[in-house]
Amino acid sequence: MHQTRFFAGIALLALSAGGCGLAAAAPERDVLVPAEPTAIDFVDPATVVGLSTATITNEDDDHSRYVHISYPELTDAPGLNRALRADAERQLRDFRAAKSVNGDYPRPELNVDWQLAARSPEAVAVRLRTGEFLGASWGNSTRTFWFDPRTGRAGGSTALLGGPQALDRLAVLVKEQLKGRGPQVERDGVRADPGQFDSMAFNRSGDLVVEFDDCQIGPCSLGRVAVAVQAGRVTPLLSELGRRAQESVREAARSAPPAGPTTTPKTAPTASPEASSNRAGSVNCARTKCVALTFDDGPGPRTGRLLDLLAAGKARATFFTVGTNAVAQPGLLRRMSAEGHLVGNHSWSHRDLSKQATSKIADSFRRTDDAVRAAIAQEPTLARPPYGAISKDVRDVARDLGLALVGWDVNSRDEPGATASEITDRVVRKAHPGAIILMHDTNPESIDAIPGILKELSGKGYTFVTVPELYGSAAMRAGRLYESGNQQSRKQPLT
Repeated sequence: MHQTRFFAGIALLALSAGGCGLAAAAPERDVLVPAEPTAIDFVDPATVVGLSTATITNEDDDHSRYVHISYPELTDAPGLNRALRADAERQLRDFRAAKSVNGDYPRPELNVDWQLAARSPEAVAVRLRTGEFLGASWGNSTRTFWFDPRTGRAGGSTALLGGPQALDRLAVLVKEQLKGRGPQVERDGVRADPGQFDSMAFNRSGDLVVEFDDCQIGPCSLGRVAVAVQAGRVTPLLSELGRRAQESVREAARSAPPAGPTTTPKTAPTASPEASSNRAGSVNCARTKCVALTFDDGPGPRTGRLLDLLAAGKARATFFTVGTNAVAQPGLLRRMSAEGHLVGNHSWSHRDLSKQATSKIADSFRRTDDAVRAAIAQEPTLARPPYGAISKDVRDVARDLGLALVGWDVNSRDEPGATASEITDRVVRKAHPGAIILMHDTNPESIDAIPGILKELSGKGYTFVTVPELYGSAAMRAGRLYESGNQQSRKQPLT
């Protein structure tokens, strides 16, 4: 585990007070038992060599549905990459076939993000978290895929078990653990079904944590229900992969630095300066034809090549990063900042914030701010809400957090299916002085379009700057929406 470490203090959210907590498993020698047995320590993706993130976004021609699916790709785990891609495509197909229960508004949404539940030469685990909104309320589910580096094979969570009989026995043990949870938990609903046991991982003491989806064994109001089956009882049920995975997680916990008082509190004040380009002020956009290229959703596998192309064209851009991608690849954020680009906030996991409560909006922005600050030692001052969806609550939270909201007035429409030449032609035709151009650094055709865009617009006398430079001395104000450098910000309402 010399290439990886575990996040100190990062675990699954504590279960509700309504009986979801369990008595701790009997401690074993030299094993730290977590205070919440169903808590899982996740591996810091930034420490994993060869990890990048893949993204699938909205592919509907009429953009009537919101889709954002993210999952990791590891250079040494092609079998796992294929399994994750296949699952993402399956979820997308199922979502597009589903009917909204509330007409066309609010738009249905599918959102998938991920965490690493294990990473060692013995086993790798990716936990996918899916949120689906079909017009009534959010439904949440989890699935954990396991990869065996020895065989190169990936499978679902039941790959940890020794076969159907082991699954039968595990179902009995889980029912026992659910005793005393109250009448709302439907113990009889637990079946030896791989579809129910599709999200399993180990806690640091080696107990097997089994998670159930919302509404799976009780009313949806229960939210997440999980149990931890004691290591001594579950070990006889494990496959060879399961036993190696169990021990590798224990070993990682033993070698991990202690959490607790040494961890800096999230609420600690920061002295980080406001994020800005190191070339800010080098161009006067009142006298020069300026445009602002903006890139959403990254960093991704192709962001490094994009930075190479921008450097070759002496162009600067604004990158609106998704928090889960930022923590996985902080080195790319550092390169952006060092090369004169500006890093902004695109929320933590790309959910439509206009559907969220103010507390969740604030948490999504704050966590991404923390990720950017940790990478570049600067505090973001710009945010672009996912899908450009803005509500009064989004404006109010942005104002309170000191974030100006950025839209666009030139849409490159670089969604999957668009060719590089189509993207180039569209951007060049619609560009104008002060334009804010929307693109995505997760789409290969978008990157391929950049040389043509830079050549054509440079030939027309345009200079490529970051968004704040379009406004010169008229500083961008928190809580306001900016869609073009031509707009008069004094006419924009704060709320």
